[in-house]
Amino acid sequence: MSIIVQKYGGSSVGTPEKIKNVAKTVVNRVKNGDSLVVVVSAMGDTTDDLIALSKKITDTPDKRELDALLSTGEMVSCALLAMAIKDLGCDAVSYTAYQIGIKTSGQYGKSLIYDINGEKIKESLDKGKVVIAAGFQGINDKGDITTLGRGGSDTSAVAIAVKLKGTCEIYTDVDGIYSVDPRKYKDAKKLYEIDYEEMLELSSLGAQVMHSRSIELAQKYNIPVYVGLSNSDIRGTVIKEVDNMNLESKPVTGLATSDEDAAITVTNINNDINVIANLFEKIAEKRVNVDMISQTAPIKGKVNISFTIPKVDLKECLNILKSYFSEETKVDIDENITKFSIVGIGMKTTSGVVAKMLKLFKENNIGVKMITTSEIRITCAIKQEDKMKTINVVAKEFNL
Repeated sequence: MSIIVQKYGGSSVGTPEKIKNVAKTVVNRVKNGDSLVVVVSAMGDTTDDLIALSKKITDTPDKRELDALLSTGEMVSCALLAMAIKDLGCDAVSYTAYQIGIKTSGQYGKSLIYDINGEKIKESLDKGKVVIAAGFQGINDKGDITTLGRGGSDTSAVAIAVKLKGTCEIYTDVDGIYSVDPRKYKDAKKLYEIDYEEMLELSSLGAQVMHSRSIELAQKYNIPVYVGLSNSDIRGTVIKEVDNMNLESKPVTGLATSDEDAAITVTNINNDINVIANLFEKIAEKRVNVDMISQTAPIKGKVNISFTIPKVDLKECLNILKSYFSEETKVDIDENITKFSIVGIGMKTTSGVVAKMLKLFKENNIGVKMITTSEIRITCAIKQEDKMKTINVVAKEFNL
């Protein structure tokens, strides 16, 4: 019997009524002969509420204790869903990460799953139970509860599917993945299939439907992931390896934006690769994610370096810079940026995409502060006030 791992997001289990609806959907699948593991997020805005609660105690909550606090949200959802399923006459059991051995490593709040002991899940499934597993959390080598970061329940679900050699279904409050966020562009087209690489780029660049680490995991183990609307028959999107033969006609698949980053420019650095490498090593040690990087040509042995990081890591990064450089070194911060990206595997075989995009920017007076490219992605840092205009002109030009 194949095992299906479903994940329901916070909006899908946000109220007792919604939890009961999920329970009905789950029971109907069981009646059709499916063997189910259900991963759930915390109800609605519970995680935000718990963070706010911690801030009423202290402005700088201890990270270990914060993880212990935040993990309770998923435990509540698990227990309530198990109750609802049992009330419908179907056996179910809820488990925390500790109980099913989700082992993690790394920092609190940003931990990584490195193993899962699937035996307890398999034993419960063999007994005909629906297994309800708490997403977003794990246990480190010290026995402490850790959390996986925002969207971590997606990663939990894919990791369990990998361990059990099952399939994965992600249910949320949208009916699939679109070429552009429909809230930002009303004519956005739904994608019924999307390649792992494209989805990974879009999710890491601001598309909020899926957690990027979950896509990395699915791609590594070739686990197709279905994304759809909770408790609905509307056809969703399958993330999988897509046949490249069908991609030549459309170089750009999707568009994503993010306002969550700041640009840092450090001027007059010695043009010494050892100095520059050591700087980014120190930033990496603090688990700060550096994305766009640009460097000027050397002038009199000096260079300027610009890079983007998440705004939430700005204070920590600035502390690193202050300790690393002399007072003469100038550091500029620009928080008024939007990372604007277009993504498509078709770019690998299509020339002129960058030229077309920059021509659009010129014609519409859209300034570019930084630009980086890869085989399947073009990302520009633009002013936040230009975001909606840029989305509209680029989406129309590339038929997104």
